[in-house]
Amino acid sequence: MAARLFVGNLPRSVVDSALAEFVTRAGFQVSAATVILDKATGQSRGFGFVDLAEGEDVQRAIASLNGQTLDDRNLTVSEAHPQTRGERGSRPPGGPARGRSGGYGGGRHDRGDRNY
Repeated sequence: MAARLFVGNLPRSVVDSALAEFVTRAGFQVSAATVILDKATGQSRGFGFVDLAEGEDVQRAIASLNGQTLDDRNLTVSEAHPQTRGERGSRPPGGPARGRSGGYGGGRHDRGDRNY
């Protein structure tokens, strides 16, 4: 299985091919590079993932790339881990919504100054 790197603090102008080229110039074989885009705007969210070719050393790649500068931005590079359930801002099934504990959360029935 190919190793996957997380690359953070990317400049907003970087696209997939530029990310792949940056890692390739550092001496690593890349099988795929993906910059994550915002669904609403289509612009870069400032991070991406790089799949290294089979046999590439992940720890050596991290040591070599972490802290490197790309368009005046210091990159953060680490090993990517599979997304676990509950990530991406979702709430657990049956749990309360963020910031609310259920109920009406306000409205005419919460005022104690009148009888309804």
